[in-house]
Amino acid sequence: MALPTQPVVAADELVIRPWRQTDVDAVVTAFADPAIRRWHVRTMTHEQARDWIRFWADQWAASSGADWAVTDDDGVVGHVGFRRIDRRDACAGISYWTLPAARGRGVAVRAAVAASAWMMAHAGLHRIQLTHSTLNAASCRVAVKAGFVAEGVARSSGLHADGWHDMHVHARIAGDE
Repeated sequence: MALPTQPVVAADELVIRPWRQTDVDAVVTAFADPAIRRWHVRTMTHEQARDWIRFWADQWAASSGADWAVTDDDGVVGHVGFRRIDRRDACAGISYWTLPAARGRGVAVRAAVAASAWMMAHAGLHRIQLTHSTLNAASCRVAVKAGFVAEGVARSSGLHADGWHDMHVHARIAGDE
């Protein structure tokens, strides 16, 4: 069963919308940021960003992933996405990042909450898992503020540029407040 049409989701003054090819510069800028690059382990050229935006649309069409640009009146301020969508088992993993100029405003928290609520209500997800390096305190704060309950540590399960990291595991279950 295919996902419904990818929506635009409102979260206060934020608009969470499908990525567009006109967002290429924002993706390149994001992956030039050392903090985003550290935790997402990649750099991005303009050509790669164009390909990635197409890939995100293809994932949606295949019901295997969902990626949104998080925007405000100034343009793209972040990203929220879902990986490994398993419609049969009603679960997925979530990821997010926020551009440096938008940090400290709760962008990642609001985007994670709004996109997760939509995925649970309209895509039939029951469980959304969030993992981050145990060294990534900012991501842990986002997870907790967004209502993702800490479940434990997956030892040496995330490969970053500096080697394998232990990963905190958090999850939201349909019905969590």
